[in-house]
Amino acid sequence: MNILLYGLNYSPEEIGIGKYSGEMVQFLADQGHHVTVVTTPPYYPDWKVGKGYKAWAYKSEISNNRSGGEASGTITVIRCPIWVPKQVNGLKRILHLASFAGTSLPVVLWKALRRRHEVVMTVEPAAFCMPATLVASLLRRSKSWLHVQDFEVDAAFELGILKQPLLKRLVLAAEAFLMRRFNRVSSISPNMVFKLIQKGVAENRCAMLPNWVDCTIMRPLGPASSPGEGSNQKTALERGSDRLRIDPAAPSTPPEKVSALAGLRESFGLPIDKCLAMYAGNIGAKQGLEIILETAREHADRTDLAFVICGTGAAHQELLQRSEGIGNIHWLPVQPLSRFNELMNCADIHLLPQRAGAADLVMPSKLTGMLATGRPIVACAAPGTQIADVVRGRGLVVLPDDVEAFSHAVIQLAESSDLRIRLGQAGREYAVNHLSRLAVLSKFESDLQTLVGDRNIQSNAVRQVTDVTPDTPDKPDESSDTTTRSRRPSNDPAASTLQSAVPR
Repeated sequence: MNILLYGLNYSPEEIGIGKYSGEMVQFLADQGHHVTVVTTPPYYPDWKVGKGYKAWAYKSEISNNRSGGEASGTITVIRCPIWVPKQVNGLKRILHLASFAGTSLPVVLWKALRRRHEVVMTVEPAAFCMPATLVASLLRRSKSWLHVQDFEVDAAFELGILKQPLLKRLVLAAEAFLMRRFNRVSSISPNMVFKLIQKGVAENRCAMLPNWVDCTIMRPLGPASSPGEGSNQKTALERGSDRLRIDPAAPSTPPEKVSALAGLRESFGLPIDKCLAMYAGNIGAKQGLEIILETAREHADRTDLAFVICGTGAAHQELLQRSEGIGNIHWLPVQPLSRFNELMNCADIHLLPQRAGAADLVMPSKLTGMLATGRPIVACAAPGTQIADVVRGRGLVVLPDDVEAFSHAVIQLAESSDLRIRLGQAGREYAVNHLSRLAVLSKFESDLQTLVGDRNIQSNAVRQVTDVTPDTPDKPDESSDTTTRSRRPSNDPAASTLQSAVPR
């Protein structure tokens, strides 16, 4: 197939939407498809254009697939100029998005006219790309696909980035109008797909495309407890499948692995003799990282606990200033992808704060890596949201902005290595069984072929997973959830995610 992807973020950005879009395109090329990408120079999450790129210049990149197999797909990337503000607010963000919409419009239309693409696809954010995507698909009667990574318009108003009530009604109405014109609209969680339906998208046009994780790269490297404390279990991948085997007869973590983990912490400048609670990801408005600062301040006198915040973003400098005088917080810059698994393994506890109102508008991509590394999670999410459903049984869930509950959950895990091990292993099992890169992207490729009526093509990746069928997920441990779940007439969204993520 010939596929045109139009989106704001793309490889070599190593976190967030750019990472997932880059991996998706590479997978499609490895299966023999030809993908054209219209995007920006890399700038996220630093909000600074990457080295070797220019903000106000067009640039083309062409590459063949690198799988080494029989497939001979290609990737053509056209990077368009964009204005990247140094300090981000509501108005500057709109101008930032509008600048890309303006510079990329002629490129998208020209590419659509010059060569027919079976599918023209865009990713939200940015909603600014939706009109041009629809026009480009109509020019050559291509199928259109919108993939929603987060509801940026809803989130902007919920978080107070944009505030005018009239503007909210107009923008949400325009967004819903455009969404309903796409042949297929996908999102990354069942709750977000349900929100698409609430916006008026026909149910038969909705699809699930969850974020994935490469569990051969993101994996546990040492114990899920503090250095020196071992687990009496180990995890391994069954040969020939993506299933996870838990071997209860496995020995405790050997001393050399504990020593290696201590060495990893030293390489990042982190303490080796404390329980580490870590946040690694974008530092922006919707993350609500202030709750970590307050928790660290409350427990500044503890000698056995420290907090790590790794990343950058629009709110980084403000939070750094607010953390002055809190001695148990360690700040790290964004780490290269080659060391990300090592970084995540330095943690005993992963932190996933989220502001109230944002938990069902976004599904943090960082969650997949947290689960895959076999560490428990403390998440901020309301009962019944997708984040709460996924973390329940694999960590502790508290209400957003509840500093007392968040602090209590961190201490509960810090003081119980057994609980950390049990929840962490459940998270690893979930990631391997249901969020593997091969299964999710093979299902996506199959959906693309179905959309264009190309049912007779079966790629190498699809053949590899045709025998993989989903098991009924184990019932999560109710005792690990510090919120009361709301009852809904539909099935558990977490279970729906599992069923949707594995090819049938």
